Amino acid sequence: MTLTVSAMFIPVHDPEAALGFYRDALGLEVRMDVSNEGFRWVTVGAPGQDLGIVLFQPHGGRSKAEGDALLSLVTQGSIQAAIFKTDDLDTTFEKVRASGAEVLQEPTSQPWGARDCAFRDPSGNLVRIAQA
Repeated sequence: MTLTVSAMFIPVHDPEAALGFYRDALGLEVRMDVSNEGFRWVTVGAPGQDLGIVLFQPHGGRSKAEGDALLSLVTQGSIQAAIFKTDDLDTTFEKVRASGAEVLQEPTSQPWGARDCAFRDPSGNLVRIAQA
């Protein structure tokens, strides 16, 4: 039996702003862009990797109370969205920083052996990038 991850979901309050980060700053490709009843789901992914990352609006398909609760957590920065890997952390860091993304941590060697950096996406989600 083989089990793989096919999709993950990241809540975003503004799909266009999210695309500015995930597509333009990180370099992910848009694979699908779907709108329904005033909400939008955009699937992005790294070239050559099957994993799809669905950028979704918190109120899409949820009650107002559930959407409000999720949006509150997102905008507070309480959700860690993803950890990406790169073969050139310094160049990737500079590209993302140049996009205007909020820098939380410059490239740093961690005590557990990883070297990584951290940003907030436009919705407030924590995104880390590690040296591969």
